[in-house]
Amino acid sequence: MGAIAAVVNKTGRNAVPDVVAMLQQLTHRGTDAHGVATPNSVRIAKSIENMTGIDISSNVAVGHNLCRIISGDCPQPVLGEGFALVFEGRLFPSLGKYDVDEVMEKLRLDPKRNAGHVVKELDGSYVFAISLPDEVIVGRDTVGTNPLYYGENKKVGVVASERKALWALGINNVKSFPPGNLALIDVHGFSFKSIRTITRPRIEDIDIETAAKSLQNLLLESTRERVSGFRETAVAFSGGLDCSVIAFLAKLCGIKLHLVSVGLRNQHELQHAEKAAEALRLPLHLQTYTLDDVERVLPKVLWLIEELDAVKASIAIPFYWAAENASKMGCRILLAGQGGDELFGGYQRYLTEYARSGSSALMGLMYRDVITSYEKNFQRDNQVCSSHGVELRLPFADRELVHFSLSLPLSLKIVSTDDGPRKRVLRQVAQNLGLPSFIVNKPKKAIQYATGVGKALRTIAKREGLSLQEYVKKVFKKAYSCGEV
Repeated sequence: MGAIAAVVNKTGRNAVPDVVAMLQQLTHRGTDAHGVATPNSVRIAKSIENMTGIDISSNVAVGHNLCRIISGDCPQPVLGEGFALVFEGRLFPSLGKYDVDEVMEKLRLDPKRNAGHVVKELDGSYVFAISLPDEVIVGRDTVGTNPLYYGENKKVGVVASERKALWALGINNVKSFPPGNLALIDVHGFSFKSIRTITRPRIEDIDIETAAKSLQNLLLESTRERVSGFRETAVAFSGGLDCSVIAFLAKLCGIKLHLVSVGLRNQHELQHAEKAAEALRLPLHLQTYTLDDVERVLPKVLWLIEELDAVKASIAIPFYWAAENASKMGCRILLAGQGGDELFGGYQRYLTEYARSGSSALMGLMYRDVITSYEKNFQRDNQVCSSHGVELRLPFADRELVHFSLSLPLSLKIVSTDDGPRKRVLRQVAQNLGLPSFIVNKPKKAIQYATGVGKALRTIAKREGLSLQEYVKKVFKKAYSCGEV
């Protein structure tokens, strides 16, 4: 785990100092090693301070900050025949080699031709950049759970793991790199090519029992792949349907689990989490917070998520706390149920769309929510977890599972315009697994409400005589005027 950066200098000047400057902005994502490479040279340092004055030069450069999660995580970039590679993320399943070695084998002697094979054939959660003479090739997996941003101006074309690295070079029009794509960056800028994206499959004629069995198998395999090689891991846990299914399946994989629940004091949902953990026979680590804690952590969280968005902040704060607690327990992996609501119809607004526009329009909306989850949810949650040296892994965000779920008829997710429970096929999975009815039938409650963070932010804003958005804007500006807080 860590951060990547890549620069093409369009004027022919040395790109190495710009890569180093970007890595300096991303040290919160990794400090175990730092590296920068041109197509033919690489330099690795133990501290970011030792990266200044690097004695290599090229108009093309890539870099990496390392946060070692497993023993096989090695310093990068790595050199090939006339190119350098930075790879950030994981392959699922692991194919018995270090992930970066597997990618290098795919690239072989022709990285420009073979880069597309990485995106097309290797499943996982990853981004990568390849430096070649006068150009960089960039790729991202199909689902997009690892963040990657791009932008350019007259002088440079740039990609990096977070926006702040691009902002440091004066690039303000920053966009999220589209999943399942390759991009070539050269003196002319960016050119994109779609390789393997999430598409709408044909809807299958399938009954709920058959669908639930297939979904259970896919979820179990996805979970097993994401915990493989670990003795213990943490689960972001509310006692809701999605995280309870993930926790139960992770338990079947034979690893030691720590359920992590967070929220404001006296939140009723915390009692439900305790009851659910007891029913699953899994240890629960429950941590409560106050208004002062919310006020104190908000600047840091806004700095991490890089968005002036009150709703996203109210979701990111609980994830930040969950990752913080997982880190304190020595867990480097945090499982979460993100993605389940989009795939199976969890949101209340889906009923509104169903009643207003019909089933076809609803299925279109759910599909759009799935393919934009990388922007709306995944990058935000990854960025707050990475600051604690914790790798977020999402069993629902699996390429094969996503394809299968999109092929299911709407009636297996939402049966009518007044379907309170929704997520019917996933609830059937939970029932088949033997989860208690109070979990199986628990209504969806958004994390910002369940934890009390949303209400806490509104209370703090009101105390200052501001609307919630005005307050968040004020804190956001202060956080970025001071740098990391």
